[in-house]
Amino acid sequence: HNAWTESFMGTLKTEMLQDGCFLNEDDARTEIFEYIESYYNHHRKHSSLDYQTPAQFEAQIHSIN
Repeated sequence: HNAWTESFMGTLKTEMLQDGCFLNEDDARTEIFEYIESYYNHHRKHSSLDYQTPAQFEAQIHSIN
């Protein structure tokens, strides 16, 4: 899973952390959580998932099983 983690962290840094302007640690945690749950998992399409979002991919797997 290391390749996936490295890819995710690279994406997170590029899309979320470039500005580097969080008010404090709690603000950073909240903003990063919202990014992952609201955008990354439900709107951002991933080439490794055949250009589906993680939520779409998970729903597809559950519908097959």
